[in-house]
Amino acid sequence: MIDLYTFTTPNGRKASIMLEEVGLDYTVHSIDISRGEQFTPEFVAINPNSKIPAIVDRDAELTIFESGAILIYLADKTGKLLSSEVKQRFQTIEWLMFQMGSIGPMFGQYNHFNKYAPTKIPYAIERYHKETLRLYDVLNNQLAKTKYISGDDYSIADIAIYPWVAAFEFMDLSLDNHPQLKHWHETLKQRPAVDRGMQVPG
Repeated sequence: MIDLYTFTTPNGRKASIMLEEVGLDYTVHSIDISRGEQFTPEFVAINPNSKIPAIVDRDAELTIFESGAILIYLADKTGKLLSSEVKQRFQTIEWLMFQMGSIGPMFGQYNHFNKYAPTKIPYAIERYHKETLRLYDVLNNQLAKTKYISGDDYSIADIAIYPWVAAFEFMDLSLDNHPQLKHWHETLKQRPAVDRGMQVPG
């Protein structure tokens, strides 16, 4: 049994989509980051960085934080969504790292300065907006060559990137100028496990 500590953010939804895709039983613990629940001693004991998601695998007596690490762990645990063949495995991992190092931070900064910053800073909004669109270009170009992000097979790279792309309307963006990315988004949106995972926590 897996305990999932999460909230309704793109990073949180990466973990719940993965758990739905691989079919593991899990219990959801909602950590309301808008109320500061990630800073409670109980959660800090699970993730000292006070970020969601985190999981506890009771059977393995193992606690894992950082969404990318969670995806790799669950893929290896189940033998699903991450190839064991070295070349394909690392093509998937490099796109996973691309999400963690570029998409997450840049999309997150754009959304913060565009929607939540108490003072509008045009330079910051323009900077992160341009970088977000550049990253859309990178994804669109990749998907012009491959069916899924890291090749012909659906993988943890797709799971990592999807919730961030799926937030495009919330971020006041459009996918219309990125047709390959838009098609990929619509394809993944139809997956039952993706739909279920995007609704966690309910």
